[in-house]
Amino acid sequence: MPYIIIALIILILVVLVLNIKVVQQSKAYVVERLGAFHAVWSVGLHFKVPFLERVAKVVSLKEQVVDFPPQPVITKDNVTMQIDTVLYFQITDPKLYTYGVERPMAAIENLSVTTMRNIIGDMDLEQTLTSRDTINSQMRLLLDEATDPWGIKVNRVEVKNILPPPDIQSAMEKQMKAEREKREAVLRAEGQKQSQILVAEGEKEALILRADAAKEAAIREAEGKAEAILKVQQATAQALQLLNEANPNEQVIKLKSLEAFQAAADGRATKIIIPSELQGLAGLAASAKTVFETPDPASKPEA
Repeated sequence: MPYIIIALIILILVVLVLNIKVVQQSKAYVVERLGAFHAVWSVGLHFKVPFLERVAKVVSLKEQVVDFPPQPVITKDNVTMQIDTVLYFQITDPKLYTYGVERPMAAIENLSVTTMRNIIGDMDLEQTLTSRDTINSQMRLLLDEATDPWGIKVNRVEVKNILPPPDIQSAMEKQMKAEREKREAVLRAEGQKQSQILVAEGEKEALILRADAAKEAAIREAEGKAEAILKVQQATAQALQLLNEANPNEQVIKLKSLEAFQAAADGRATKIIIPSELQGLAGLAASAKTVFETPDPASKPEA
C-alpha cells in the first residue's frame, strides 16, 4: 500500500512538471481548454492544467521570409512569362493565425499568385519589365489587406525574377545591343564633331593671332618710318634755323646750292641744268681751289 501511494505521488509530480511551460522570446502559445480557445501565452513561466488544457499551436512572432516558385503570368499583350516573388511577413495575432485559415502558407502563396496575375494582366511586357516597384507596392497593399483577418502582417513583397519567353528574350537582347551600338555611334559622332569644332576654333584663333601680329608689325613699321621722317625733318629744320641764325650772304647760299646740285648729280643723273648764277659761282670756286693748291715760292726750302 505505501508503494502505491509513493508511485502516485511520483506520477503526480511528473505530470505537474510536464505541464510547466516556459514561453521563449518571440514565441506565443495558443492554449485550448476542453477543445475551445482559452488564452495566448506570451513570454514567461506558465502552468497548463493537466488533461483539460493543451497547447494548440506554437507561433513564431519573428518576421518570416517565403520564396515562392516561379508562376506563369500573362501580360496585357498576351506574353506569357515566369515570375517568382519573395514575401516578408510577420504574425501579429496568434489566435487569428491559428483559427483564421487552414494552412496559412498555402493560402498566402495562392493569394500572392492570383494577386500578381491580376496586376500583371493590366500591364504590357515593357511596363512589366520596368515597373517592379509598382508591382511590389501594389502586391504588398493587396496582400496585407487580404491577410489581416488571418493575423498576418505583410511587410514587404519583392519580385525576384521576371523571365520572358526565349524568343522574346532574344529579341530584347538584340534590341539592347542595337541601342548600345546606336549610343556608341552617337557618342563617336559627338566626339568627332567636338574635335572638329576645337580644331576649327584653334585655326581661327591662330589666324586672328597672326593677323594681329601682322597688324602690330605694320603699325610699328609705319611708326618707325614716320619717326625717321620726323627726325630728318627736325634735323633739316634745325640746320635751316642755324643757317638763318648765321645770317649767310649771297655767296654762301650759292655755295650751298652748288652742294645740293652736286649731291643730286652723284652718278644718278645724266643731265643736270645749272642756273647761270651758279655757273659763275662754280668758276669762282675752281679758281679759288687753284689758288689755294699753288705752293708759295717763299716757302721752298733753301738749297
